[in-house]
Amino acid sequence: MFTSFAGRTEESVMSTQSRGTGSRVHIEDDSEDGRGRRTGQPGSIVSDSHILEAHQLVKRFGDFEAVRGIDVTIDRGESFGFLGPNGAGKTSTMRMISAVSQPTGGTISIFGLDPRTDGPEIRSRLGVVPQEDSLELELSVRHNLEMFGRYFDLPRRIVRERATELLEFTQLTERANDKVDNLSGGMKRRLTIARGLINRPEILILDEPTTGLDPQARHLLWDRLYRLKREGVTLIITTHYMDEAEQLCDRLVVMDQGSIVAEGAPRTLIERFSTREVVELRFMTDDHEEYFERLSPFAERLEVLPDRVLLYVNNGDDTLREIHAANITPSSALVRRSSLEDVFLNLTGRSLTE
Repeated sequence: MFTSFAGRTEESVMSTQSRGTGSRVHIEDDSEDGRGRRTGQPGSIVSDSHILEAHQLVKRFGDFEAVRGIDVTIDRGESFGFLGPNGAGKTSTMRMISAVSQPTGGTISIFGLDPRTDGPEIRSRLGVVPQEDSLELELSVRHNLEMFGRYFDLPRRIVRERATELLEFTQLTERANDKVDNLSGGMKRRLTIARGLINRPEILILDEPTTGLDPQARHLLWDRLYRLKREGVTLIITTHYMDEAEQLCDRLVVMDQGSIVAEGAPRTLIERFSTREVVELRFMTDDHEEYFERLSPFAERLEVLPDRVLLYVNNGDDTLREIHAANITPSSALVRRSSLEDVFLNLTGRSLTE
């Protein structure tokens, strides 16, 4: 049976969550409650609600300001997302949250601790799932977990027990003795998540957790993350998949050019920044711009793309009937509900940012 995870990591491992460097930080044993969760050390001030608080957080690299005074609070057991285009400041923010990069300005508190003075203690209670799997391909699945567990000064017996538990949790038990190189992409991703849980972290940070996976593998991984959340693990997720953010995140922020431009639950953001429905129209033309003036009266907001026109409306079927009544005949029409992707593109634009 799966047991909830909370525990400790080692500093150099946390910075990359890849293969170990051979150095270790000794962590004194502390008490755990009946469910195996860490109860904290004397002197640690941990909020009953907020597990992370950041106020006016700034990160500069020379004259470039990557993060521009953002405010973030994350509650215990919450699944919280960071969305944004490339260059929005997500990576810099996540590195500060992971306590591997110091803020230039502002304050951040994680578990009630200050990363500037309590970095090792904070990192000891985090788990990280990086975008790249960085597994030991020539070792077996089980040996990958057991080797990684040894970087936290866990007794061998405990490492073996946790490896067995995590193999079952990620549905990799039957492949435990196979080389990692022989696994599918989805299996490698699940192993990377298992590795990030070997120290039983209170916060699990996931960077693009399902990039490159097929739909079946994505949904299986989502199921594992749902189970972690039910066990009380706080999830912090970055993703470019808007449907994934809608499925996994209780709340999220949208970042652009180093600032937070929107914050809230996915459905709340859709209601605030988009209409209830979207009508997609295609015409037999090479230039959809010619329909802008004719279609504008039918929508609260209208967007012309190279291959179609998007009308943001409250009732798509009624709008479509009105368009046909005005003798405007598209070659194809689609009515759909507004999504988080509509919100994202509305707030950040469609131009590619590097």
